Amino acid sequence: MSTSTFTVVGMTCGCCANKVRDEIVKIDGVGAVDVDVESGAVGVTSDAPVAADQVKAAVETAGYQLADA
Repeated sequence: MSTSTFTVVGMTCGCCANKVRDEIVKIDGVGAVDVDVESGAVGVTSDAPVAADQVKAAVETAGYQLADA
């Protein structure tokens, strides 16, 4: 198991968190996604490390951006 943490910019509510979670969980190998709206932290638990570009694409599909990406 691998856990990675990313920071997402622009989330303001639970609906935002759900959109981000729903897109990231579609990435192959991802088993769990924990989102903290206040801090923007997104924890991704997966079978193997997930590439940041995959997470970035998923977050952008949800309508948000990764910090520093």
